[in-house]
Amino acid sequence: MSKERKKAGKSDYMTPEDFRKDFPILGKGDYIYFDNAATSQRPTAVVDAIKDFYENSNANPLRGLYDWSVDATERYEHARQVVADFIGAASAEEIIFTRNTTESMNLVAYSYGLSNVNEGDEVVITVMEHHSNILPWQMVCREKKAKLIYLEPDEEGVITEAEYKSKITDKAKIVSIGHVSNVFGITNPVKEIAAYAHEKGATVVMDGAQAAPHIPVNVQELDADFYALSGHKLMAPMGIGVLYGKKAILENMKPFLTGGEMIEYVTREDATYAELPHKFEAGTVNAAGAVGLEAAIKYLQKVGFDFISKQEEKLTVRMMEGMKKLSYIKIYGSSDPKKHSGIVTFTMDGVHPHDISSVLNDDHVCVRAGHHCAQPLMQFIGAGSTARASVYFYNTEEEVDRFLEHLSKVRAVMGYED
Repeated sequence: MSKERKKAGKSDYMTPEDFRKDFPILGKGDYIYFDNAATSQRPTAVVDAIKDFYENSNANPLRGLYDWSVDATERYEHARQVVADFIGAASAEEIIFTRNTTESMNLVAYSYGLSNVNEGDEVVITVMEHHSNILPWQMVCREKKAKLIYLEPDEEGVITEAEYKSKITDKAKIVSIGHVSNVFGITNPVKEIAAYAHEKGATVVMDGAQAAPHIPVNVQELDADFYALSGHKLMAPMGIGVLYGKKAILENMKPFLTGGEMIEYVTREDATYAELPHKFEAGTVNAAGAVGLEAAIKYLQKVGFDFISKQEEKLTVRMMEGMKKLSYIKIYGSSDPKKHSGIVTFTMDGVHPHDISSVLNDDHVCVRAGHHCAQPLMQFIGAGSTARASVYFYNTEEEVDRFLEHLSKVRAVMGYED
């Protein structure tokens, strides 16, 4: 390690290759994993944390008075505090553990939306949203006879100030928007939208599933009323998610699910609910998942968002420059690689995205193909489906070059003569 590196307080990890050693799956064969927007890989530190929990603290948290249960409870609640600090929440009471972003968004829709949206009100989202941030609001608007309003991006994938100011009106009761698009990779101006929405009296919900793994998030600075994220996209286990909500709002909401642990007292006729955040965590909790999420956050912090953004930008620039040399490739979203958050969505003339993915898989290249749970956006851009290559900090320039080489041969495999 250089003297400069030591002085800056950096770790021994200096290159993607250094980090790759912590991910056993990346050393298996010659696979190139470019589907990080769907789910990231898990470092050994996360796997070890889960293993340690089950081997040394496996008991039901929050219920037993014996040592193992107490330890499990402490680990679970410590993970909650780590999450609160990670996203800048004012209190750990504002952190609710869920299964994923989808469950978090449904919790908000059912427990807050149905109680606060009325006939004639409007719910504002964008046409770029993941289905997790569309279907719950369709349900609310259908049940409450409200209107669902869609913000539309410009040709660069940007939601302009003129667009959101023209569509967020005094009728808006809820504005729910993805922080980063899972198709375009564009970072939406959520802070500015939140400020304007609050002026109009609306409650602001943010889908942070694609943002939290890539950029610093501070929910208080963003002034989000609710913020949701999934652990599996930031190297944590599948099945653990987070919903942040402002305490004053959460305290006035009804539980999403009822049953064990979320109660304080039950009689034959009635029940009183537990205090925050347990009011929203019915049943046996995913304690091992929470412990794994804590380990993932600590690993992510060791990597650092500065390193992540620089590596993603480097790889995205290289990828997009190479793809632009292939005249039959169309890239969606901004022309600026810096605005893609490591996501490059594309189509190939004459070749269905599923065939692109299948042919690349024969060469051990993993990319996503389909509508990416964003069918309204596919309709908006005039594509039934697309292919998507998404990188993370542990991907390398050599992998990008190999991807481009294999991509250039797809049409030949499909019988075209370029």
